[in-house]
Amino acid sequence: MSARLAIAAGLVAGAAAAAALLVALVVVVPDPGAPSPRPTLPLAIASSSPSSPVESGSAPGVTPSAEASPSAGEAAFHVGEPAPALDVAQVAGGRIVLAELRGKPVWVNFMATWVPPSAEEFPLMSGFAARYADAGLVIVAVDVREDEGTVAAFAESLEAAFPIGLDTDGMAQAAWGARPLPVHFWIDADGIVRDGAIGGIGPDVMVRGLEAILPGVDVTP
Repeated sequence: MSARLAIAAGLVAGAAAAAALLVALVVVVPDPGAPSPRPTLPLAIASSSPSSPVESGSAPGVTPSAEASPSAGEAAFHVGEPAPALDVAQVAGGRIVLAELRGKPVWVNFMATWVPPSAEEFPLMSGFAARYADAGLVIVAVDVREDEGTVAAFAESLEAAFPIGLDTDGMAQAAWGARPLPVHFWIDADGIVRDGAIGGIGPDVMVRGLEAILPGVDVTP
């Protein structure tokens, strides 16, 4: 009788073990038809915004707008800092060297003949150059990556009353961070940048820049 009980107990134990193994396989092996779980990003990555200024390529202060903060604009145009070095060949001969103009207020305009605002701004700049020459004002335009003949013809057609330099390799543009074209910088007699603006500006913005470098002078449009 004891032998029969032992055999029965063994059969029951075996059946229980087989059932446990089957349950374990069902739990561990995923259903092939079930969707795979999505990985969870670390918090620092998941919370980053793809539309931030750095990722979208917009540099704060480079493009002026009514909402742009003064500090952002100052950072973009080197305001309050010594002007970067500038030494370029001049149309019709000679060189334009900013360091040699120390002691005079200087308006530097990076431009190109193919940029529509440059053609619109040149006559206004010539007017200011003539009116404030007695105050020591020097206006310098720097053409970026064009040949001398093209620039000379452009200047002659607009009767430019100021010298134009040739930044043929774009190195000066890069040093000044002068993008997009045209860009204006107003530098005081001590060589410090006091104001700046992206081109396409009118007389009012030009007056503001000149007032920053011509203290005591009544600047009018």
